[in-house]
Amino acid sequence: MLVIDGSRGEGGGQILRTALSLAALQGRPVVLENIRLRRPKPGLRPQHLTAVRAVAAITQAEVSGADIGSTALTFKPRGIFPGQYTFDVAERTGSAGSVTLIAQALLPPLALADVPSVLTLKGGTHVPWSPPAHYLSLVFFPALQELGLSARLELLTWGWYPQGGGTMRVYIQPRRALAPVNWTAPPETRDFQALSAAANLPQHVITRQRERLTAQLGWPVPIEAIQAPSRGRGSLVFLWGPRAGFAALGARGKRAETVADEVAEAFHRFQSAPAAVDCHLADQIVLYLALAPGPSVITTEDITSHLVTNIMVIEQFLGPSFELQGQIGEPGLIRSIGGRLPKGE
Repeated sequence: MLVIDGSRGEGGGQILRTALSLAALQGRPVVLENIRLRRPKPGLRPQHLTAVRAVAAITQAEVSGADIGSTALTFKPRGIFPGQYTFDVAERTGSAGSVTLIAQALLPPLALADVPSVLTLKGGTHVPWSPPAHYLSLVFFPALQELGLSARLELLTWGWYPQGGGTMRVYIQPRRALAPVNWTAPPETRDFQALSAAANLPQHVITRQRERLTAQLGWPVPIEAIQAPSRGRGSLVFLWGPRAGFAALGARGKRAETVADEVAEAFHRFQSAPAAVDCHLADQIVLYLALAPGPSVITTEDITSHLVTNIMVIEQFLGPSFELQGQIGEPGLIRSIGGRLPKGE
């Protein structure tokens, strides 16, 4: 049985999610040890536990160690069973854990299944340390479409930290074969647009975010103003274009202008690389590149430890699959061998 050390590399929850996705794809039992061992709160947190239970549900897996705080997990999938599912991060613990990260764990096996699936996910849709729902909808899913996959996100209510309470629905149209890609040219500035959103906050928050972003970017980006339906309070600035997105969330005591500044600074760093893919998309897309039946190449603004760790986990399942050019913390190039189609063991 394959054993994955969850403390290696950056040692976060991405190791767990990638391992679950690949175990499901291969129908391969896996043991995860030292899960999030070096984090302030080691082991499984509510969103990680929901991801385990979610992937277990779509694979009818036998699982042991699926408890809050657990640092060891055994996962034995029995197949992939697409369909309609509902998963709630707050069902047992009242958490605002990220539902977008849960979606990313479920997507690879369901995207390569035989029939469509619909996922209803409840919890945090716009929370720290995870991609906001708009990133999936406007950056990640369009990138997947270039590989031949079809997924669509419907955001019903927004869920912020710490209240949660968001709901989104993901529609997955499966495809048995992927297409390799060559993403090396930076996107054009004219292809970017933005949104300024807030929930249960004064209208001037939206206006100040929008005006500050325009000033900091120095060009007239189209910016949509959104009053977000939500039971909690929060704000968001999101700037996106082809294969790149930059988000910042508001917080108590954080000025609206600061939220916009963070987005503008992230965009300027991306522009200075230059690269075709932002660092978060690079991390999220590499699994799909490994499964595509042919070589792919992408350039990214930043080779992160997160990316290197994710590749390490992928290669434990699929064997040597990637060549990295560049150092951690610098722009770089990722080559995928491709053709690493999942095989049961």
